[in-house]
Amino acid sequence: EESDALQLAFPRKLWMIVENDAFKSVRWSDSGNTVIIDEKLFQKEILDRDGADKVFATHYMKSFIRQLNLYGFSKMHQIAWRPVCRARWFTEERSVCVVSKLHFYYCPYFKRDFPELLLKMKRRVGVTGSS
Repeated sequence: EESDALQLAFPRKLWMIVENDAFKSVRWSDSGNTVIIDEKLFQKEILDRDGADKVFATHYMKSFIRQLNLYGFSKMHQIAWRPVCRARWFTEERSVCVVSKLHFYYCPYFKRDFPELLLKMKRRVGVTGSS
């Protein structure tokens, strides 16, 4: 049985995740015009979910990014790296830090405090070239 989240359109699902403080892997930029995605954490926190907790139909970051592009998101050229530390991972006594890649995406109809703009978002239909 699919979760309720799987029934929502992609932009609405993404909006709900960005707005939910429980998710640490995706957030608004300070201006509210850009979505920032922590790639490693997003994979673990969102894409790896299964069963009733599943949010998106894919488990792959590449497929998720394709959906962003199909809905009009553009990748911003700024890429940042952020150390992510977890105290006592598994049974170790020391903290473990990994570096995670941050992605920045912009869409004119996806802005903090303007959920009504989501109605303007339409999935683009890809055109395949003949070879």
